[in-house]
Amino acid sequence: MRLLRRLIAVVLATSLISAAVGSSSSAVGSSSSSAVVDDDDHYEYDENLLLKTLPGNSVLASFRFVMNGTFNNHHSVFPRSLAQILSQSHARELHLKFSLGRWDAERWGTPIGKAGGTGVELWAWVEADDDAGADKRWTTLTNALSGLFCASLNFIDGTRTIRPVMSFQPEGHHSEREMERLHLLHGSLPREPVCTENLTPFLKLLPCKGRAGISSLLDGHKLFDAQWQSMSVVIKPVCDGDRCRLQVEQTVDMVLDVERSLQRRDSPVPKPRSIEQLNCDATKFYGVGDACFPQADLADLPWSLAEIFGRPIRGVCPLARSGSEEPAAHVCAVVPAGRPIFVSQDSYEVKRQDGTRCFVLPNGKDFDIILPLQSPPLPQDISPPPLYASRSFTGHGQERGGVQAVLRNPSPTDSVEFIYLESLPWFMKPYLHTLRTTLSPPSPLDPLRSLFYRPVLDRARGAHLEAALTLPPNSTLTLSYDFDKSVLRYTEYPPDANRGFDVAAAVITIPRTGFAIRTTSLLLSLPTPDFSMPYNVIILSSTVIALAFGSIFNLLVRRFVAADAMPRRGARLMTVRGKILAVVKRLKERGAKRKTE
Repeated sequence: MRLLRRLIAVVLATSLISAAVGSSSSAVGSSSSSAVVDDDDHYEYDENLLLKTLPGNSVLASFRFVMNGTFNNHHSVFPRSLAQILSQSHARELHLKFSLGRWDAERWGTPIGKAGGTGVELWAWVEADDDAGADKRWTTLTNALSGLFCASLNFIDGTRTIRPVMSFQPEGHHSEREMERLHLLHGSLPREPVCTENLTPFLKLLPCKGRAGISSLLDGHKLFDAQWQSMSVVIKPVCDGDRCRLQVEQTVDMVLDVERSLQRRDSPVPKPRSIEQLNCDATKFYGVGDACFPQADLADLPWSLAEIFGRPIRGVCPLARSGSEEPAAHVCAVVPAGRPIFVSQDSYEVKRQDGTRCFVLPNGKDFDIILPLQSPPLPQDISPPPLYASRSFTGHGQERGGVQAVLRNPSPTDSVEFIYLESLPWFMKPYLHTLRTTLSPPSPLDPLRSLFYRPVLDRARGAHLEAALTLPPNSTLTLSYDFDKSVLRYTEYPPDANRGFDVAAAVITIPRTGFAIRTTSLLLSLPTPDFSMPYNVIILSSTVIALAFGSIFNLLVRRFVAADAMPRRGARLMTVRGKILAVVKRLKERGAKRKTE
């Protein structure tokens, strides 16, 4: 069923792109026609990879690909398919994110990029005269992106779309005149699974298609085996003075478990280790016999790119940094100062002031980084995020529920001003009068500065809650409210209704720094009917109908006669026997007559 939906989305995207090709006279980003068009030196492509060791033998790998184009339909490295979609939907800036897993901020520190959430998230600024026109072009955009990235983005309808008023700010350069015609729309699909069929079209947008450069490391088996991974596409106009260009930034971030990756290399089918291969804590007096309490972080395991990704970097993408004298590509590593790094030959190191060690890839040769075993492990500099956030369900029963978000400011001196955004499905009906904010330790200041709320319309739109909050230093804020659970029609339940319904993650934005984090998604349990009952009813009804129909049909078709009118059974048998004997006797007589003749 999912494949059929995506095939339909591909057909819709193809028709939209064909229509865009037919109207090629309209330039991409026509609202920026007043800007001066760049020369060929700005049709550049840049890629870099950041490797950072994390506690617990984990490695953060952050891939970044940047392509620049112009507004006049000239495509050097800029993906033409994206340009046609932007032209047809009149989207001036868009952000698309695929996420899977959970970023452990307590252990790994400040999230990179736009970590958090699960599934697909899309927000864009669309140019239109009014809200109705923006909704129509938003539908065009979601259907086209659905076909391009082989995802179910076409299911972002009115019930999953909101218009944020405080949370998101454009990252591109837009004039005040342009901003008056731009409409911000946001949608998410927390239930959407992210897999290889999304990675393949992502790589096809790159100039080297994953065959050379750092993109050659991207393999679906390794990417989706990570503890946390995120793919994002950002398209925005970038201006330098009076020169403007259209920029596409594609990023892939993942956190790999070194021990798990090495184990998958040695044993593709996971097998439990014997007790002799485990590092057991001998100080546990109750650990005797075959009981083992493993010790973690005894050493930093050795690893290399070829071991954790299954292959080295295959040379340099020849289109990287075209028209520039800077190095073709960079691979940077952030490791403790005392840990050595070994790299392949014919590559040289670029020094940076922040201590990051960067390397230039050799042309036409494979590149690999090797980190040897480090025992005992070296301490790592992990910066805490400006805000810790978690969210969970409360309440009781199948009718009433509640949401509780716990936000903690780790800074001992600075307050944090942030915006809390929630987009709830229509079958969650919050009660705004139950909204409560509690500070710990208590403070006379009211943390709630402003509030925006858009109520639910059944089967038409979901709830939109946006709050501007202030959190004092070294404090914890608990935000909670109650809601009712709607009873759905039986046709509105998914095939796995007993699993529950996914609720999108809350988005927390710090306007002063532009930092944004997402909480984990929630799983809502709704009153679910017993879908086996229709089967039982059908079977019982069929049985009753069969019995009733058989009896009535028998009464209508069968012929009834009096009992005395029927010949005796013996007489009938004798009559039949006599006829058979007469026939046999006649045949014998004919045979004897033929013999005498």
